[in-house]
Amino acid sequence: MSAASGRDSGPDEVLFIGNATLLIRYRGLTILTDPNFIHAGEEIELGYGVTTRRLTDPAIEIDDLPDLDAVILSHFHADHFDRVAEERLPRSIPIITTPGASDELASRGFRTLHPLVTWASTDVLADTATCTVRAMPGRHAPSLVSVAMPDVMGSLLEFRDADNESVVGLRVYVSGDTIMYEGVRSIADRESVIDLAFLHLGGTRVMGVTVTMDGDQGVELLETLRPRLAVPIHFDDYEAFKSPLSDFRDRVREHALDAHVTYLERGQSLSLGRSFARL
Repeated sequence: MSAASGRDSGPDEVLFIGNATLLIRYRGLTILTDPNFIHAGEEIELGYGVTTRRLTDPAIEIDDLPDLDAVILSHFHADHFDRVAEERLPRSIPIITTPGASDELASRGFRTLHPLVTWASTDVLADTATCTVRAMPGRHAPSLVSVAMPDVMGSLLEFRDADNESVVGLRVYVSGDTIMYEGVRSIADRESVIDLAFLHLGGTRVMGVTVTMDGDQGVELLETLRPRLAVPIHFDDYEAFKSPLSDFRDRVREHALDAHVTYLERGQSLSLGRSFARL
């Protein structure tokens, strides 16, 4: 898919908007993940009559977003694609997601959909850079209850400068709402270098079952995939999140992984300057 050109792309950085919503800018490409813009106090449905209330506000409003080249949606749950996103995002915006989520979005009038099965990929193109988005394994719940949850994907984003397309400048992994299982562990066999990882934590519990990584699982992922740097997201945002960020911080400290983790407040950005990338 081709991105728009000739606009102000902003600095190379990742802005943590809140929950799993990131605004990623790299060499003129602008990508949004899991758009969630409802406010604190508002409720969403998770399915099967289960609701949860948001506890935090997004750092910016959806109308404050810059022009987007693509949206990456890990799965179709209302804390990842909410009613604000459904109402306000252009129906022509390219959305990279699972086949099931693609069907849901198509039924709502979105037209530029790129469904990916695990390990499949698609490219986002601009005059100055390319991003290859590859779907990574994910599972939203243990096997016995996974049939009640939507399919979920992680994403590996490989950024290349247009003038040096043979070299990957930055590799960013976004876990999606997965638990640790053999599929996530298999990523280490195929992807030897991950520069930056964003971990969906929270220890979300639905009907008594943990369906996203808690502090222990987040550290297991770190020790399995060994990214150069990891950033926790998707924590303390909803009542259904039962493992606070402090759980992850404590486990990181116990396993002596502090040098490989950085923490962002909602509204803070992480620079993706050349000192971070491998070029």
